[in-house]
Amino acid sequence: MRAKSRKAAEDESRMTTIAPINPTELEFDNGTFDAAQFAAETLQNWQSLAAVIDHTLLKPDATRAQVENLCDETVRYRFACAMVNPSWASTAVSLLAGTGIPVGVVIGFPLGASLVSTLRQEASALVKLGAKELDMVIPIGQLKSGNHHAVEHAVRAAANVAHHNGALLKVILETALLSVEEKLRASELAIQGGADFLKTSTGFASGGATAADVALLRGVAGARCGVKASGGIRTLADTRTMLEAGATRIGASASVAIVRELGAD
Repeated sequence: MRAKSRKAAEDESRMTTIAPINPTELEFDNGTFDAAQFAAETLQNWQSLAAVIDHTLLKPDATRAQVENLCDETVRYRFACAMVNPSWASTAVSLLAGTGIPVGVVIGFPLGASLVSTLRQEASALVKLGAKELDMVIPIGQLKSGNHHAVEHAVRAAANVAHHNGALLKVILETALLSVEEKLRASELAIQGGADFLKTSTGFASGGATAADVALLRGVAGARCGVKASGGIRTLADTRTMLEAGATRIGASASVAIVRELGAD
């Protein structure tokens, strides 16, 4: 069997490792975002806080009755959106019709291992059903293999569908599974691919949002896109921490309890 050439070996090595980020890559002026001011304004009252929370129900055994309750609570407290799994998209869209509150749906969830063609078809089907926000998981294995083109391509495929249909795309990095280098790289790839938000977690991995990760994502994003903190956010104190770190959207299933801490009925 013929030995690999030196060039072939080098090419293979580049495909299986994350290339270090040169500091000059991060020296662009991406604008500034005043997290302290945003947090202070958002936490002035429960209504302004509710407006940045995605009220979420993504557990696999969610029932129709639970989805109906989620939508009722979303309308009552005027949350940013009702976030559901694809199989409940049409139900949520019907329940929220005429309220002005969008339905958010996850795609390529929770593993980030879908074919790009499947991701595109899923996004297309959901926006046709009326979903206005899509939360996708990056192809995590491709990122860790150094295949940066595949990551950006997947994001761009979903972003093109979303934006063509007037929807937002939030890109889940699953930060608990990534090194700092990978978080930085994934954030930039997602933004280049058209992400409207960088999102920390699915809530199904080994860990959820941390203030450090939110701050890191905001540092890369600057003012270019939003940052959504999700996974393990259960209290007003948790929420405050994420907002002060740079989050502009919160994903939580404990949304009602959180706004009640700030005075909601």
